[in-house]
Amino acid sequence: MPKKYYAIIDVGSNTMRLVIYRRDNGGRFREIENVKAVARLRSHLQDDGTLSNAGMDTLLRTLKGFSEVVLSYRLEELICVATATIRQAGNQEDIIRAVSDETGFDMRILTEQEEAYYGYLAVVNSTPVEEGITIDIGGGSTEVTYFKDRQLIDSHSFPFGALTLKQDFFADDLPSEEELGELRRYLLEQFGTLPWLKDRRVPVIGIGGGARNLVQIDQNMKEYPLAGLHQYRMKENDLAFIKNYLHTLSMEKLQKVEGLSKDRADIILPATEVFHCLYDRTAATSFILSRKGLRDGIFYEQLTKDMGTDVFPNVLEESIQELVSDYDLNLKQIHHVQHLAGDLFRALQEKGIGSLNKEDWLEVKRAGHVFNLGEYIDGESSSQHTFYLLANRTIDGLMHTDRLRLALLASFKNKTVFKQFLSPFKEWFLKEERKKLRLMGALLKLCYSLDSTRRQAVEKLEVEVTSEEVLLICHCKGAWMAEEYQAEKHKKHLEKSIKRSITMQFVEKR
Repeated sequence: MPKKYYAIIDVGSNTMRLVIYRRDNGGRFREIENVKAVARLRSHLQDDGTLSNAGMDTLLRTLKGFSEVVLSYRLEELICVATATIRQAGNQEDIIRAVSDETGFDMRILTEQEEAYYGYLAVVNSTPVEEGITIDIGGGSTEVTYFKDRQLIDSHSFPFGALTLKQDFFADDLPSEEELGELRRYLLEQFGTLPWLKDRRVPVIGIGGGARNLVQIDQNMKEYPLAGLHQYRMKENDLAFIKNYLHTLSMEKLQKVEGLSKDRADIILPATEVFHCLYDRTAATSFILSRKGLRDGIFYEQLTKDMGTDVFPNVLEESIQELVSDYDLNLKQIHHVQHLAGDLFRALQEKGIGSLNKEDWLEVKRAGHVFNLGEYIDGESSSQHTFYLLANRTIDGLMHTDRLRLALLASFKNKTVFKQFLSPFKEWFLKEERKKLRLMGALLKLCYSLDSTRRQAVEKLEVEVTSEEVLLICHCKGAWMAEEYQAEKHKKHLEKSIKRSITMQFVEKR
């Protein structure tokens, strides 16, 4: 099947970006090329509100460069959108015409409402957050939205961005204490004009380069052991610490801060102040980064146009199905292992073993989808590959701690390897949580071994639990020698977790 490519060009106030996507057989868009240019078009708006000739030259030169890149692909569709600076330019009609004449691109200028909406759409289709406030700081505007039950309730676009705030409030690249105080008062006053922001006590989700750089700085300072930025969570004291730390640095040192793009060094302080002020105004519970933003929102709209809704029914389910497809996992085996795991899980739960609950079963079932997926790379070290792939791959719909839990369950091999994988993250979990994760991983490992030949030879489990023993009666069809061997080999891991011996009986189903 021929590959289908799509492209989007985002003409922002600070940066311009071209992103090429490939659509896979499952309908998902995968980013395969990302070209960024720091154009700072906002600085080319003149006193009369028009984009200057120099700004026009920068815009057209950059777009011509993008047009050369897209020639390498046979595109199904190319979308070119522009935001605040072009939207606010008094000569936007001349700009649109020049872009069309010089590059052939049909540039669409997004309204304030559209820009806010696409940011919201990106967040609800790529994170597990049910209720929250999004904020997208561009160079010349800032969009905020409030959503509940994943539905958009309110939105607003402020006519200020990181570049304009710097220009309006800072005399030099680095602000004085007085200038920062004046900026903070202004931002709190602006956010105060929206009653729906006050004391929401929900997460604030940051979109865009400023939020991304803030998270990268935080991860570098903490020597964060997991890969990935999307769905990373910070608290108010993290925001305050980074803001205060950055304010102490000279421009030369600021440009060398790990995680901070050099081209954003002079605008990171106003961006950070915006996040901090919004956090205070909303009494936020946390600050979460969404790597998915406006461009992704536009493509989510494309993906869902035949669904009757722009919001995916279940973000995590979509991501799990993507993993199953990417690693060519056997769905028949997955469902059978989940079936056997359900029989055993319910029996232990009924006896109160391990304090298992409904949420634990959902985790076991989820891990059953991707258990041992590292075998795709190498059978001998599949546990290591499984853990690394899941722990260090962005999974839309899973926060970082939940992604780590999934990796620990799906890669379970034995107690030693489990502790080895857990070691860098030991402080993330209480002792009881660690014990329960080990139990659930051992349970899943045993049930996986009961379908070792992928023939569903063990059709169902009958479980009897006493204070000293668990009796597993395995009702089988056909030959079950391989399953019996593997189960007897691996049952010890679960025995240690539940502190009971496990006796297994394999009987032919009548």
